This record gives sequence, C-alpha cells and structure tokens, in this order.
Amino acid sequence: MGTITTRDGTQIYYKDWGSGPVVVLSHGWPLNSDSWEAQMMFLASNGYRVIAHDRRGHGRSGQPWNGNEMNTYADDLAALLDHLDVRGASLFGFSTGGGEVARYIGRHGTARVAKAGLIAAVPPLMVQTEANPGGLPLSVFDGIRAASLADRSQLYRDVASGPFFGYNRPGAKPSQGVIDAFWMQGMMVGHKNAYDCIKAFSETDFSDDLKKFDVPTLILHGDDDQIVPVDAAARASAKLVPHAKLVIYPGAPHGITDTHKEQLGADMLAFLRS
Repeated sequence: MGTITTRDGTQIYYKDWGSGPVVVLSHGWPLNSDSWEAQMMFLASNGYRVIAHDRRGHGRSGQPWNGNEMNTYADDLAALLDHLDVRGASLFGFSTGGGEVARYIGRHGTARVAKAGLIAAVPPLMVQTEANPGGLPLSVFDGIRAASLADRSQLYRDVASGPFFGYNRPGAKPSQGVIDAFWMQGMMVGHKNAYDCIKAFSETDFSDDLKKFDVPTLILHGDDDQIVPVDAAARASAKLVPHAKLVIYPGAPHGITDTHKEQLGADMLAFLRS
C-alpha cells in the first residue's frame, strides 16, 4: 500500500497485493478500493498482482476542489500505472470505474494494457439525450444531487439497503454488513468530490473511447441492475467495443462485486487465463 502525488498535488492512495501478471481495478461511486476486496483477495491468491486505488476525492486519497471529472480520473490512473511501470495489465472497472477505464484507454491508449473489463459499468452514456433515448432522465441525477446535499449519509443508507444490491426485491436477504460497508465508504468521500462525480459518471459520453479498445474485453452486467440499466450500458457498449465478450447475469443487481462475488471472481479469472 502506498500513495502517489499527481501533477496538481493530489495524493492518490493505492493497494498493491500479490505477484504475477498485473490486474488493475477501478471502483464505483461513492466507494473506494475496499469495494474490490473480495476480487483482490481471490485474484492475488490465484497468482496475480492486483492493484486498486482510491479515486481522487474518495477513500484515503486527497480531496481536491477541482479535477473531479473523467479526464482527470483517467490521468490519475495513468500516473499510477506510469509510477509503478505497469505493463501488460488487465484493467477492470466497476460502475463509475468502468468509465474511468474507458476514458483511460481513450486518452492514453493500450501500451500498458493487455485486456480490459467493464463490470456493471456506466459506458457508453447514462443520461438520456436525443441520441441516447434509452438513458435515464437528467432528473434522476438531479435527484441524487439534491439528496446528497440534503442528507448524504441517509442517501448512502437508502441506496445500499435498496436498489444497489437488489435488497428491495421480493425474497432478497439483505446483509447489514454489506450495507454498513457501503455507507462507511460513502462517508469517506469528500462532499464536493462526491457531488461532482455524479455529473462525471452520468453525463460523460464514452462512445468514442469504447471504439478505441483494441484488446480483448469482457463486458459483464446483471440484467436486474436498477442503478445502471443493462440495455443502455452493457448491451450498448458491446456494440461499440470490437470483439467484446458480453456476459449477462440473470436476475443480478448492480452490486455484483458483493452479491455475486464467487461467480464474478471465477469469470474474471477465466477471462484473465484465456
């Protein structure tokens, strides 16, 4: 575990576990690298070097007022890979982290990348526009912003205990531990950073970034994802990424890194070994 300092002086915290071929993991909003801990433990135990950082403003990284947008997130990831001189890496992004991975490849190419994975990821574009009629209305994200300003602690509890993990579905068995972990990670995010990131993950168009993918790519999503709907995300991304492998988990929610961690770990490992 360590930190790097970016060009604008922001400290970025990262974990570096295990040894072997490199896997790099980018997390979702409003979480941090701890949200990947099941996959980090599993992959590092199976012969991989697994690196995961806390995005600027999140977790144990610095909380700058500026730079809370996808270009800078991608440049921070580039700075980390350059600092560690990572080569032949497999980059996986969950949710917002999928946007970060897409924008990294769009801006920095694949010189350091061997494979890519988009896990319940936000690309190509979340918000509804004339060109993206299947997206979510801007009012949805305005509502998240309003809730964040009103009582973000309660917002994180509501998201975690409801749609994020599918705990609002009939027959679901909520884990209070999983809900508490989500809330704790959320409360570690800088207030301004969390607020700005809502625009970053919802209004950034990654279509051109996806077209630049030239490495084997896994796109994996639950078809009961209430946060990032599968049709406007995974299925649309699969049409833009050349030769992508699309895997759909029937009935799975957004937070599959927890709810489907055994299946996800096995699928990630199989993809890495393929």
